[in-house]
Amino acid sequence: MLGAIALALSMAAWGPQAVAAPEDDLSGLSEAQLESAEQPGVPGVDEIRTSRNVKHVANVPKQAPFTSSSTWTDVAFQSGYAFDGNYDGFTIYDIRDPRQPKVVSSVLCPGSQNDISVKDNLLFLSTDSSRSDNSCASTPLAASNKDAWEGIKVFDISDKRNPRYIASVETKCGSHTHTLVPDKKGKDVYLYVSSYSPNAAFPDCQPPHDLISIVKVPLKNPTAASLLGERVLFPDGGNPGRSGSVATGYVSATSGCHDITVYPSKDLAAGACMGDGVLWDISDRENPREISRVQDDVNFAFWHSATFNNTGTKVVFTDELGGGGAATCNEAIGPNRGADGIYDVTGRGDDRELVFRSYFKIPRHQTDTENCVAHNGSLIPVQGRDIMVQSWYQGGVSVWDFTDSSRPREIGFFERGPLPNGAGGGTWSAYYYNGYVYSSDMAKGLDVLDIRDPRVLTAKLVRTDELNVQTQGHYRELFR
Repeated sequence: MLGAIALALSMAAWGPQAVAAPEDDLSGLSEAQLESAEQPGVPGVDEIRTSRNVKHVANVPKQAPFTSSSTWTDVAFQSGYAFDGNYDGFTIYDIRDPRQPKVVSSVLCPGSQNDISVKDNLLFLSTDSSRSDNSCASTPLAASNKDAWEGIKVFDISDKRNPRYIASVETKCGSHTHTLVPDKKGKDVYLYVSSYSPNAAFPDCQPPHDLISIVKVPLKNPTAASLLGERVLFPDGGNPGRSGSVATGYVSATSGCHDITVYPSKDLAAGACMGDGVLWDISDRENPREISRVQDDVNFAFWHSATFNNTGTKVVFTDELGGGGAATCNEAIGPNRGADGIYDVTGRGDDRELVFRSYFKIPRHQTDTENCVAHNGSLIPVQGRDIMVQSWYQGGVSVWDFTDSSRPREIGFFERGPLPNGAGGGTWSAYYYNGYVYSSDMAKGLDVLDIRDPRVLTAKLVRTDELNVQTQGHYRELFR
């Protein structure tokens, strides 16, 4: 313990400037440094290729009860464990030794996409496929049937070897994703439930659905979890959208949100809502209030997710052009579509605005059989810089620096070669937790990566017990 404290003090004295790239190289490593350790060109099937500063240290392949068709999705972390969602349930991994992760338990509970979060001894899952009931033995049932169920499931994970299903809450249009929002007294948590694509034929998912649902969970009595209500966030209907194709471009009409990231200590939330990017004030957790809203009808097809920088002065929004199933990381689509949009948050209070600065897209072109587009990522807790790790499906995992909002640059990567027979897959989520990157690969399972780069060295000192990436904390609060 004393050694760890001494190391922390030594690093603090050294300071972030000592490990940053030179001032004339803020945009990232040189081409030589980024050169793959393997030969140039497209990697072979299942061949792993990385930049020199990224090491692949472990993989846990898909295991029973999940079949080859089961898709891995999002990840949450707590006390040296990773909780990995799957269209058919979830798995708990022991990652206290990141180089030898082990499966602790797996829960079969179908209901795509099983977006996941954890709080203390509770785990929450999102169900966004119409089911016959709210049980883990449910079967598919058409959304046109009034008896169909979608929403939030709650598990007790106090015994990680034997999670217990304890509660459920039905929500309009189901729960594609959810965001855990702690209250200010530590008594309750709220779940901001994002869902979309209403249809007049669906009794529980009626148009216009310009809202989110809010679920309230009393931490001391989680079985009393209930629907607090819905909050209309787009009274004007939001972006009306524009038809088109992946090749020609299109804009999704706003009918709800895809994902929301909150920054509780700053009372802020950023919403990626199909055709709109939004900044909200969440000082009243039960009533989010819009501060600023932006649209990009030239290059953004589907506002998918959002990430704040540590100071809350920037937001990275992702565009999931093609819905994650298309090959968009190629010369034909170009660098500005299916990319990240970097926005500065300017002004103060209610006068804050989202101001566009630049796009970022991985510079490594993929083949026309590889689904590739911007997807889920997290901030790497580096002192004094804005560096992010991010999934790009079959484009792999990218490490990139947006300290200069106008000049983002990839500084590291991990990827596999194309899946055989043109199959879809790749990494769904890549998150930094306590010194390592954990990537949930749709087909390959859990990958663990080690970034060995002086610019992220200070992140190795940051430890946090619990991490839900869409519930952002501040680094200083994480130092111990």
